[in-house]
Amino acid sequence: MTVTASPTSRAAEILSRPVTLNGLTVPNRIVMAPMTRMFSPGGVPGENVRSYYARRAAAGVGLIVTEGTYVGHESAGQSNRVPRFHGEEQLAGWAKVAEDVHAAGGKIVPQLWHIGMVRNQGEPPYADAPAVGPSGIRVDGTEGTGKAMTRGDLDDVIGAFAEAAAAAERIGFDGVELHGAHGYLIDQFLWAGTNRRTDAYGGDPVARTKFAAEIVAAVRESVSPEFPVIFRYSQWKQEAYDARLAETPEELEAILTPLAAAGVDVFHASTRRYWLPEFEGSDLNLAGWTKKLTGRPTITVGSVGLDGDFLRAFTGEGAELGSLDNLLDRLERDEFDLVAVGRALLQDPQWAAKVLEGRIDELNPYDGTALKTLS
Repeated sequence: MTVTASPTSRAAEILSRPVTLNGLTVPNRIVMAPMTRMFSPGGVPGENVRSYYARRAAAGVGLIVTEGTYVGHESAGQSNRVPRFHGEEQLAGWAKVAEDVHAAGGKIVPQLWHIGMVRNQGEPPYADAPAVGPSGIRVDGTEGTGKAMTRGDLDDVIGAFAEAAAAAERIGFDGVELHGAHGYLIDQFLWAGTNRRTDAYGGDPVARTKFAAEIVAAVRESVSPEFPVIFRYSQWKQEAYDARLAETPEELEAILTPLAAAGVDVFHASTRRYWLPEFEGSDLNLAGWTKKLTGRPTITVGSVGLDGDFLRAFTGEGAELGSLDNLLDRLERDEFDLVAVGRALLQDPQWAAKVLEGRIDELNPYDGTALKTLS
């Protein structure tokens, strides 16, 4: 007689498998996706931020990727409530976050972030700093008040990422993630819509990848060889959901290959709906294609645990709990290696424990009001 595993035991079996990312072993396949929360006055994560992450580690999240944190460049951000990954007080706060997550049994990496041309001049923490980008052009095609980056600007930003990565290892984090997605600075170089440079950093896909690859290489050099470097990228942008870096697998390979060669250990492929195929003729999603083309481990993300795309939840309509069957099928055949959970985990700190223990009926559906608190 053949015994078929129950759906709940299957979820536990597949999601509970450990995975090694360079020198880091993650105890299971569940990742907390980075989500901007803005609960760090002065850019300093406090006790409430520490508890917020530690609760999820204690409930079984294998790897936590923090909310985006500004690197040490004056144009990197535009809020005094978004945490920074530079400065004595800020780093001391982050060291305590890492300590609490480890005490709860989890692993944690900071997401290092520069928003580029998204910045509005006059905003804190450095009101006089201009927005900067590859060509001084926003995602929507307007120029705003920004400027095209000079060689000196490029070097300054590359150095800021490297310094932040070195700090992450020094204060006890388990790796770093570089935010190269969603229309922010690194992505502005990768995408032809915002990169109109005529020097070595603009032109074909390989040239547009040069800045990102130099950041990766500088980060790789600033940390230990076994310290994982994760690179998050996307086709879509915050103001251009139909934007694409690559129309074909060949174009995507041209972008990813220099990044892998520069030292990326893991790619975090951001999509709005993980179940959608990325290119015609294959069921592979973006993370699946990334793993196939680079051979690197990948993280998938996009409405995991939700029915319908997450933007509906932002409007306050909420979202129904989604089936995990498709996700488990893909994990089982190694299409990708880890699964990042965003809003479902934001709503329910116990999401990982409930899924791993088969308590699916206890999951709390996402409600947009969860963004207002650090539950």
